[in-house]
Parts: sequence; structure tokens; C-alpha cells
Amino acid sequence: MTEQHAIYQEVSAILSKLFEIDPADIKPEARLYEDLELDSIDAVDVIVHLQKRTGKKIKPETFKSVRTVQDVVDAVENLLREE
Repeated sequence: MTEQHAIYQEVSAILSKLFEIDPADIKPEARLYEDLELDSIDAVDVIVHLQKRTGKKIKPETFKSVRTVQDVVDAVENLLREE
């Protein structure tokens, strides 16, 4: 399993658990706001959970440009690469 796949699984689990989103609806290209019906408060919840899981501080600016599930995965992957 690649690191990106593991991150994707984690992000999917968080979205499914927190917002009761059907895992079948969580695809890399799914748009957070339009397709998954998240709002900005939900996005903050996702960031908080990802911070707990990664042990890294996530800057809000990092998530300003995030629009899809894949964007979240990429942002987390980049974060984990930083020292």
C-alpha cells in the first residue's frame, strides 16, 4: 500500500465517520462542498482530526485551495514530507 493510498483511506474514514458520508460517495474527484455537502465548519473538523492523526500543525492557508478529496490527500502527503 502506498503512502498516498494510506492517507486516502484515512481521509475517507474521517469523512465517513464524522459526517456519515457513504464510503461509496468518497472518491478522489469528489468535491468537498458540492458533492459531499461539507461546509467550512466541517472542513475545520477534518483539519482538527488530521492534525491529531499526523501530529503536525496544519496551516489554514494549506486548506484554502482544497476542493476535492484528492486535494486533501495531497495536502496531508505534503505535510508529512515536511520536516
